[in-house]
Amino acid sequence: MLGEMVIDGMEVPEDGPESDRIGELLVRTAGGDEAAFASLYDSLSPRVFGLILRVLVDRAQSEEVLQEVFLEIWQSAGAFAPNKGQGRSWVLTMAHRRAVDRVRSAQSAGERDVRVGMRELNTPVAGVEEQVELRLDSRRVTRALGTLPEPQREAITLAYYGGYSQSEIAALVGAPLGTIKTRMRDGLSRLRTEMGVMS
Repeated sequence: MLGEMVIDGMEVPEDGPESDRIGELLVRTAGGDEAAFASLYDSLSPRVFGLILRVLVDRAQSEEVLQEVFLEIWQSAGAFAPNKGQGRSWVLTMAHRRAVDRVRSAQSAGERDVRVGMRELNTPVAGVEEQVELRLDSRRVTRALGTLPEPQREAITLAYYGGYSQSEIAALVGAPLGTIKTRMRDGLSRLRTEMGVMS
């Protein structure tokens, strides 16, 4: 586990009394302690919201995802293992995954809307062919991403959809920077191969 995390370009110490306190609050939350949960929310919600907002950009969606994250924390705090990691990392990783899931969901919904819209068009309009080609390329990339092992897919998704640097990704997923670089290099190489053979 790394000694510090990078959030919105700032290094935040992971070790120390506050980190121990977050872990303790999670354990108490798992036992149904509402006061501990309220304290956890007060302590972490600004950081969690900043992370989500960085991924989603949209403030209203970020507020929705923030509520989803804390609902998930309340429901699954028992899954936190204090001996396996820091509480803050556990919460921020959960928040980041939720935000990335929202981005993926929005992209899928957008692609569905385009497909439905294209079927409803009776007359070709200038520029439609170009938009269709872009959407087809987007679907090819999505399918190609689906063929990658989860660690490679996660690193590439965080970089290209989340806008994170390799150092930030390493902090978020709790892996060494060299491992993230290897995952991205291998994943991009495999993506190029997949894109080259797909029709």
